[in-house]
Amino acid sequence: MASSTSDYSASNYNQTAAFVYSADYTAPILSLLKPSIGERIVDFGCGTGELTLRIQEAVGASGFTVGIDYNNDMISKALVNGIKHAYMSDLQNIQLPARITENSFDAVFSNAVLHWCKQNPRGVLDGAKRLLKVGGRFVCEMGGFMNCIGVRIGLHRAVKRRGHEPDKMDPWYFPTIEEYQGLLQSAGFRVNTISLVPRLTPLLDGGLRGWLQLFARRTFLKEFSDQEAATIIDEVVDMCEVDMKDKEGNWALMYVRLRFSATLDSP
Repeated sequence: MASSTSDYSASNYNQTAAFVYSADYTAPILSLLKPSIGERIVDFGCGTGELTLRIQEAVGASGFTVGIDYNNDMISKALVNGIKHAYMSDLQNIQLPARITENSFDAVFSNAVLHWCKQNPRGVLDGAKRLLKVGGRFVCEMGGFMNCIGVRIGLHRAVKRRGHEPDKMDPWYFPTIEEYQGLLQSAGFRVNTISLVPRLTPLLDGGLRGWLQLFARRTFLKEFSDQEAATIIDEVVDMCEVDMKDKEGNWALMYVRLRFSATLDSP
């Protein structure tokens, strides 16, 4: 991910959010990437490396794959999982070892990460430009406009009621097609395809409470004590139950993914 080195542990993430890199959910974006033998590809926000490993296998021994993540525990797990080159860095201001040659990569890939780069989304694109060859491709899926609708407004309401400014505490960046397309074009990318893709996402481990504990406790709610955060989470879960929990007790959340493929036209 891209928000903090200590937002959550690799084990907690893999227990609650394994759907992020599941085959069903990642097949479309990997198909859009189409990694091939000998290519040089960097994964922005590699996490524990499940998708990076698949890319590494696809490019083969003659290729080169690099994973980047801002969570040190994720990087450690990615290396254990078999990623040969993985480094910790903020995607909004990428810093890599000198041996990683700039303007030498065929593709930058990212899945379920760039919506954490709220502080400087243009910085992510500048980093991609530094690494890509002219003609290289940028293939990404991230949270887009209307992602997590319902639960996000619940958090905003609960935080505002306590005298805080939710817009400043909200860690997420969910752009529209028009906004992100304009950002890509201003950075020298030609947008080949871009779309918003709604996806109903079952929350199988811990329901909405587990999701909030993982994704909101150390980000959106980081300024609150454990007791205060628990109370807020209780409020949000109670408010969202009518729309997100079925009669059998199963929780689901509406994800909306911004999926795009772009080509770097100018250095």
